[in-house]
Parts: sequence; structure tokens; C-alpha cells
Amino acid sequence: MDAVRVALLREVLAGTEWLGATRRFAEGLRGSVVSYGGGLLLVGTAEYEPWHLAAHLVDEAAWSGTPELSPTLVRHGARASDPAHLAVGLGRIEAARRGETLLVVSPAAPGAPLLERVHDARRAGATVLALDAGDRELGAMAHESLTVPPDQELDLDTVQHLVSAAAGENSLPSPRGRRRFRDRLSRLADQLTAPPAARW
Repeated sequence: MDAVRVALLREVLAGTEWLGATRRFAEGLRGSVVSYGGGLLLVGTAEYEPWHLAAHLVDEAAWSGTPELSPTLVRHGARASDPAHLAVGLGRIEAARRGETLLVVSPAAPGAPLLERVHDARRAGATVLALDAGDRELGAMAHESLTVPPDQELDLDTVQHLVSAAAGENSLPSPRGRRRFRDRLSRLADQLTAPPAARW
């Protein structure tokens, strides 16, 4: 979904809870990866791999100048013979540590093996975010979550588009009110190169 379609979708959703909810979740995601800089791990379930979200986050990372948003896609069925960016298996979650962010995308119950790994990652200090259908166990482990029940007007794929687009926006506030050094430098450069203000 391109920027024009996202803008149209936002127009359609104006006045609903979804715009605020996806923006808040995106702020949490961006704030986590920028503040801690330990990397973003993205995982789905054995039945659902969030390829599309991974691709959009890579694009948003490049366009926004926020490389921290570019995720490592963790796959349930990864094989050593897969290309490097597709060969990261669930063992990577077990190795997650403080400073890293784990985003779990789950349209249905994530299953015990994944929940155990998520629990271990959280205990090791990783920040856990959940974009799911409302699984209670996953929600209890997540530092932040966005629930997309199956009976809602929006599906999980559409919500992922809104989240990834919002995460890449440079207008999002920096974590805890601090502006990133790059943002401050950019603003200073704009002020220094701007033409003088017209006298009134």
C-alpha cells in the first residue's frame, strides 16, 4: 500500500479509534527501537509470517532515515539454505537481550512454543510489542499491544499498513519528549539555510 492509499485510508478512518490507536502503537515501536538501538525482531506464528510488514518497515526505515526500524524477520521454518535475510530461525528470539525489541504479529493464538520464547526474551530484558487478535497470554507479556479482533471493520493486514506508515513518519515525537540528535541537526540546518524573514 503506497502513501496515497494510506492517506485515503486515514481519511476514511477519521473519527474512529483506529488512527489514534495505530499512531500510539507506532510511537511505542519507534520509540523502543530508537531509544535502545538494539535492533528490531519481527516474528509471526507458524501459520502466519509477517512478510508484508517486514517489507514496509524496511521501506519506512530507508525513507525516514531511521535504520533502527528495519527488522530482522524471524521465521518458524527457516532453513540454513535460505537466503541470509530469510534464514533467521526462532533461536534468534532465545538470544534476544536488553535493548532489543521483539514485535509479535499474531492473527490467531500464537502457540505455546512461541509464547515460551517470547517470555524468555522479555525476562532477558527485550521490549515486547504485540499486534494480535487479543491473545491473553501474549497481551500479558507485551509491554505494548494493539488488538485487532477478527470481527472488526479492519483486518490485521490493513492495521499493519497504518502502523508501518506511522512508524516511519518523522513527525512522531521522540521518546520521552527528547528530539533525536539528527532531527535537531536537520532543523538547525534548515534554519541556517533559510532566506531571511521579510520585514513587516
